[in-house]
Amino acid sequence: MKNKKTTDIRTLKKKAIKIRKDILMMLEKSGSGHTGGSLSLVEILVALYYYKMKHDPRNPGWQGRDRLLLSKGHGCPALYAVLADCGYFPREELWGLRKLGSPLQGHPQLGLQGIEISSGSLGQGLSIANGMALANRIDRINPKIYCIMGDGETNEGQIWEAAMTASHYGLSDVCGIVDFNKLQIDGFCCDVKGLEPYAKKWQSFGWHTLEIDGHDFKALINALDEADKVIDKPKVLIAHTVKGKGVSFIENRVEWHGIAPKKDELEKALTELNEELKKC
Repeated sequence: MKNKKTTDIRTLKKKAIKIRKDILMMLEKSGSGHTGGSLSLVEILVALYYYKMKHDPRNPGWQGRDRLLLSKGHGCPALYAVLADCGYFPREELWGLRKLGSPLQGHPQLGLQGIEISSGSLGQGLSIANGMALANRIDRINPKIYCIMGDGETNEGQIWEAAMTASHYGLSDVCGIVDFNKLQIDGFCCDVKGLEPYAKKWQSFGWHTLEIDGHDFKALINALDEADKVIDKPKVLIAHTVKGKGVSFIENRVEWHGIAPKKDELEKALTELNEELKKC
């Protein structure tokens, strides 16, 4: 039974709040993890799994499925929360995040239902997406391959080598999505290594490039649909996001890159999210 899709914005917004709550609860129980970059990813993942992607939690290895590669593997709490909500594994497993023996480690590992690649060594995901697309071409199948990268991750030269490769081979099944939250582990991206003119860089490498608000479901849906119509080149969505989105005292705070909320901070964050839920 394939996951049901929805275009109802209210439903998607409520789902995003639920996912954020699960992210924060699993991080608090773990006592470690990457809070800011997990929260910025939520709408992107919700739009993919509940609207766009072909996938089947009861048959994770289905050949016709679309593939999601989380190249910025440290954002995996968001992916784990979505996979559990879709039914790939019981929600209770979320509370074992980063615990010894748990399949939910600090970066995604093959073996967990719904995980396509082990990731976390930054810069590698787009190359893997290219390899998958080339293999699928040989096998004469054409699932979509979505590769989520961090903006700081695109400091890596391998990303741009992969960008050239995808363009050279016309890998139209590859869709990159950049979680452009403007922050990385050492500070603001513009201070660490300037990325601009960012969209023009991707365009010059031969990619169909779209810039959107990565928290706006309508914008995400429209961009994903537009990307589907491009059949002669790879696509990239530059999704402008807020690191720590949804929790006022975490948003745009670089120190929340790699720490988890404490119990009192969790309670405060859940109160904010519950208030937001009432507005939906």
